[in-house]
Amino acid sequence: MLTNLVLESEILNSILENKSVTRQEIIDIYHNSKKNPNDLFLTAQNLRMKNKSNAVTFSKKAFFNIVNLCKDTCSYCTYKAEPGEEKISLMSKQQIKELLKLAKKYKCVEALFVTGEQPEKKYPEARNWLKENGFKSTTEYLIHSSEMALELGLFPHTNAGNLNYDEMKELKKTNVSMGLMLENVSDRLTKKGMPHYLAASKKPQARLKILENSGKLKIPMTTGILVGIGETIDEIIDSILAIKKIHEKYGNIQEVILQNFQPKPDTIMKNNPSANEEYFKKIVSLTRIIMPQMNIQIPPNLSPKSYQSFLEIGINDWGGISPLTPDFVNPEFSWPEINQVENNSKKAGFDLKCRFPIYPEFFSFISKKLRDKIAVIQNEEGYVKEGYWR
Repeated sequence: MLTNLVLESEILNSILENKSVTRQEIIDIYHNSKKNPNDLFLTAQNLRMKNKSNAVTFSKKAFFNIVNLCKDTCSYCTYKAEPGEEKISLMSKQQIKELLKLAKKYKCVEALFVTGEQPEKKYPEARNWLKENGFKSTTEYLIHSSEMALELGLFPHTNAGNLNYDEMKELKKTNVSMGLMLENVSDRLTKKGMPHYLAASKKPQARLKILENSGKLKIPMTTGILVGIGETIDEIIDSILAIKKIHEKYGNIQEVILQNFQPKPDTIMKNNPSANEEYFKKIVSLTRIIMPQMNIQIPPNLSPKSYQSFLEIGINDWGGISPLTPDFVNPEFSWPEINQVENNSKKAGFDLKCRFPIYPEFFSFISKKLRDKIAVIQNEEGYVKEGYWR
C-alpha cells in the first residue's frame, strides 16, 4: 500500500486526508494532470488500496442475447439487429434452457440477460416471438428466464434498458442485481448529429429516473459511462457526479463501469477514433477520487493489450468474463481467458476473486430466498467458493 503519500497538489493531498472535493476542484485536477498525470494516478491507487485492499474481482458469466431488436438507434451500437439480418437473436425458451445447462457445465455463476430497448413497441417480429413463447411482454419473458436460471443454480443479472417501476419491482424477485448504463448526462449528446439523437431512451432524465427507481426499490444496481463518444470533460465529470448523487441518496449503486468507446464497422460512428487511452485512464482515476469506496470496473476485452495497467490507477473489478459466450455488445473483442486475467492480475500484485453478480456488501438488499441460494456456494468473504467456479 502507498502510505504517507505527499503530493505537490494541495487538492490531491486533501483528498488523501478524506476531505470532500468540489466539482470545480475535480475539473482543475483533470486540467493539472495534462502535463503529468502521475499524481492523479497515485492518488487514485492510494484510495483504491485503502478501500478495496489488493483483491480484484470478476463474475464468471454466460451472456444471454435474448432479443436484439431495439426501438432505438445509437450511433455507436452494433448490438442492435434489424429483421432479416443474420445477427438477429430471438431466443426460444428451449434455447435459453439449453444455454443455462451448458453454462452450468462450464461452472458459470452469472446469467446475464440482455435485450434491446422495448422491441415489441416497434417490431411485429418481436410481438410474434413473444406470442409464440407464451408471453405478452419482454419483461414477462425475462422474469421466466430468471426463474429458470435460479432453478439451475445460476444467478440472474438483467440489463434490458428503460424498464418502468413495476417491471423492476417484479424482476427484483428473481434478479440479484440489475444494470443500466447512464452513458452520459449531457443533453447535447442527444442533439442532431450526436450519438444519442435517434435513441429516446438515452435521454439523461429518462436514465436518471430508472436509477432513481432502482434506489427506491433497493435494487443493487450496476451503471456507468461511455468514454470517448464526443463528450467534454465537464460532461464526463457531471455524469460521474450524477451517479454519486443517486448513490448518496439511496446507497444502491453497487458498481460503476467505465467503458472506452471502440468504433464498430457497421455503425454511424465507424470512422470515429477509439477513446484515447491516457484520457480514459484519467477518467478512471477521477472516478475513484469522486467515489473512493465504489466498485469500479473496466472491461478487459476492450483494452486487450493494457488492461492490467488499469490496476495501478484505481479499478477493482473486471466485470463479467465468459468462457462460453461472446460479448454480443462488442463482438469483435473476445473475452480474455480467465487464467490469463488471473496471471496478469497476480503479476501486478492483485488476487483475482470470483464474485456473484451482486457484491457482498449488497447481500442485505435482496430477499432471504436469494440470499439462501447464494449461501450454498459462498465463502467466508462473500465470494464464490473456488471449487465451484474453477
